[in-house]
Amino acid sequence: MNDTPPIVNSFNEWDPLEEVIVGVIEGSTIPEWHVTLEATMPKEHQNLFRQNGGKLFPESQISAAKKELDDFCHILESEGVTVRRPDSTYFNKPYSSPEWTAQGGFYAAMPRDILLVIGNEIIESPMAWRSRYFEIVAYRSLLKDYFEKGAKWSAGPKPLLSDRLYNYDYGKDPNQDKLEYAITEHEPVFDAADFLRCGKDVFVQQSNVTNRLGIEWLQRHLGSTYRIHTLQFEDQHPMHIDATIMPLAPGKLLINPDRVKEIPPMFKGWDILPAPRPAIPDEQLLYFTSKWISINVLMLDEKRVIVEKNELPLISSLKQWGFKVILCSFRNFNTFGGSFHCATVDIRRRGTLQSYFD
Repeated sequence: MNDTPPIVNSFNEWDPLEEVIVGVIEGSTIPEWHVTLEATMPKEHQNLFRQNGGKLFPESQISAAKKELDDFCHILESEGVTVRRPDSTYFNKPYSSPEWTAQGGFYAAMPRDILLVIGNEIIESPMAWRSRYFEIVAYRSLLKDYFEKGAKWSAGPKPLLSDRLYNYDYGKDPNQDKLEYAITEHEPVFDAADFLRCGKDVFVQQSNVTNRLGIEWLQRHLGSTYRIHTLQFEDQHPMHIDATIMPLAPGKLLINPDRVKEIPPMFKGWDILPAPRPAIPDEQLLYFTSKWISINVLMLDEKRVIVEKNELPLISSLKQWGFKVILCSFRNFNTFGGSFHCATVDIRRRGTLQSYFD
């Protein structure tokens, strides 16, 4: 009988965190303009991306974000967490498929987008952005290491990303009164960051990077042990669920009150914690996200939570709700579209598979 604990083991967002992958910002490249960016990017930054696709982000921005990421890693290590990093990869190189070409890639800053950990399995996301097609290369040495140590390693169907996947009429109908997406159902695609794990129940939103086929693929892949629930919110530009809801502990759900107007039925027995308004100033550069990235926190266990140090209203609220708040500066990293949850993927949490809704 093998009593060695699994190297990969994570079933939810709050069990005690033992090992984590934290992204790297070096080599971050402005993605080529595409309808998928139009669907999610603040309008004030669109010209920058239209004119500079394939070029590196300004060095001053990368350096400032790198310092914060390194400080974040030191905080995690001081809290007893093992930190792993992907390879630094420069994505400012053109590449192509038989059907399309790209001026360059994007970055390896957000492992939560590309890797989904369910139990002892790491799943590579079949991502919808052409600029992210080879992003997984930065994680390959880590994935091989985890596989050699006993983890399951799988990948969603590698998408073709042909023009048939994209809705090039996105946003052109001024009378459109129902939510439309920049992607179609041509083939399965999803970003791992559109999923949140609560034991046997996994919650997802359909979005501009995650389609119904992608959700169905994951449900079939996981089998009957897990139940995937698709949620809808008041978000006209959905992409990644972890700036809309965040389960903090069994029975405690942090919500974005602008987007969550009706509590999903399964959570109605939980304590609902409406987040205060974000403290991010108007002049803050946010290329890929809204100010609600403020709730993109990382749980180290059911009590300890890492929060951006300037989010004073959220810090106060979390303390009142009984959490131990650990502060970290992350504003420069926020510029690149994520925060602590986005910048990590938890590889091992000390816990077992449970149901929190039966």
